[in-house]
Amino acid sequence: MKILQLCKKFPFPLKDGESIAVTFMARAFQELGCNTTLLAMNTSKHRFEAGKLPPDLGHYDAVHTVDVDNRIRPLAALSNLFSDRSYHVERFENQDFADKLTEILHNDWFDVVQLETLYLAPYIPLIRQHSSAIVALRAHNVEHEIWERVAANSNPLKKWYLQTITPRLKKFEQDNLNRCDLLVGITERDVEHFRALGLKKPAVVTPIGLDCRDYLADSASFERPLSLAFIGSLDWMPNVEGLKWFLEKVWKPLLAPAFPELTFHIAGRNTPSWVRRLRLPRVHVHGEVPDAVDFINRHSVLVVPLLAGSGMRAKILEAMALGKVVLSTPIGMEGIAARHLQEALVAESPEAFYSAVNLCYAQGADLVRIGQRAQVFCADNFDNLEIARRLLGAYRNLLAPASLFRR
Repeated sequence: MKILQLCKKFPFPLKDGESIAVTFMARAFQELGCNTTLLAMNTSKHRFEAGKLPPDLGHYDAVHTVDVDNRIRPLAALSNLFSDRSYHVERFENQDFADKLTEILHNDWFDVVQLETLYLAPYIPLIRQHSSAIVALRAHNVEHEIWERVAANSNPLKKWYLQTITPRLKKFEQDNLNRCDLLVGITERDVEHFRALGLKKPAVVTPIGLDCRDYLADSASFERPLSLAFIGSLDWMPNVEGLKWFLEKVWKPLLAPAFPELTFHIAGRNTPSWVRRLRLPRVHVHGEVPDAVDFINRHSVLVVPLLAGSGMRAKILEAMALGKVVLSTPIGMEGIAARHLQEALVAESPEAFYSAVNLCYAQGADLVRIGQRAQVFCADNFDNLEIARRLLGAYRNLLAPASLFRR
């Protein structure tokens, strides 16, 4: 099978959930005998020196990039208020990208064009014009839901702005659900949400998958004093809002006074200045770390205090694959059916987070068992090869009638 994978940002290095989801799927495609071509936007926000492609991208037959300046501009954001278009989507509409996509479709033939996220849906008409390939929309999130949740936790001015523009994103999402041939959802919950929004086309649940053989667990962290870790892209608003809430509502008033030896370590790409300026006792800000796996491995507990979001958290899966204890909100655990006190710790209120950390101290050396169960759970449920096989099966079912017609 020949697959063209379209991405709104270059999926390397593997420092965010979207890049992890894109890369492990492409690796599985290659291992299962598919020929995959990548066309990615090389954006100002996630800039990568495409001339220095690493060997890690050997799972692609060809890699193409297009420079796209998608920075948020205050004047453009303001003027968008007087239109009916989605500013979230507008930033990814680019003529150079459209021209490159047209060139690739003219020069090659594909069974499937897989769009990674809703933000590439504006290119569906162009794909239809130049190709007979199946168009699959891999929806990494219910996009408008993320921004509705962010608005609910924002200051009044930001709330007003987001509540003004998010309905346009929702309408765009609804309008494009049935323009693809297959909706590829990350979680069952997301697919059900899309059905409620009006999805009529076939859909398949394809969670983020990992090659768990790549993750070598280090249990030494459980032999050291307890430490909490947070890692995530800090240019993604739900991560920033969740971290701020955890610091203000959980760490400062509850955890720091009660556990005088406990440390909290923060890592993340594009760390904002207010995080770098933090001067809180026993809070260590690392900025962007060279190796996320190594950072997670150094700490016993990964904290994921998300208050908004959709889809799945790849960093939770990585922590589980490494045998760590995940402490997350129910929103953070969406799509990952780990059980509280069995394969993870789930907390929603500040008091529940406090109780979970207290439990970690009470467990002592036995805390490692939660991490061990998490590791087994991850391998059993999120193997990238098995997930890719299911998706390729869905593609073959759609391709079969077309093959018969060609005969």
